[in-house]
Amino acid sequence: MKVTFVLILSVFAAANSGWARLGDSSDKIEDSYGAVMQRRLRNDGTVTVVYKKDRYLYFVTFANDRSILETYSHVKGTDLSEREIARFLKANAAGGTWRADNIGTARRFKRSDGHAEATYAPVNGRPTLTVRELHSDHRGDQ
Repeated sequence: MKVTFVLILSVFAAANSGWARLGDSSDKIEDSYGAVMQRRLRNDGTVTVVYKKDRYLYFVTFANDRSILETYSHVKGTDLSEREIARFLKANAAGGTWRADNIGTARRFKRSDGHAEATYAPVNGRPTLTVRELHSDHRGDQ
């Protein structure tokens, strides 16, 4: 039984190791998201970093070396598929679930623990999924 538990735990850890998410350190994010395209220290003490990996651009805001906001978009500026949106939301579920909370034309999502929200809408003309913490003292605004 112990061996089975260790095996299950190992598989779970390996499955999650490829995905970065809200709350992860800059080292974990950098390992997951690849090449740094831009890094900027903001006046409020947060740091924003743009990464490019495969066909995605990742914009991450860090406070105290923890990710508090992440955006996901295609390099070419095309729409994310429903599957891609679901995959990015799942990576940021933190043991909770996401539910649609659409208001007007924007697609919005709330996490069941109330500590994060997401929107899918154009950012700088690019269809983008934005996931942000709600309980952070340093909220990252683009």
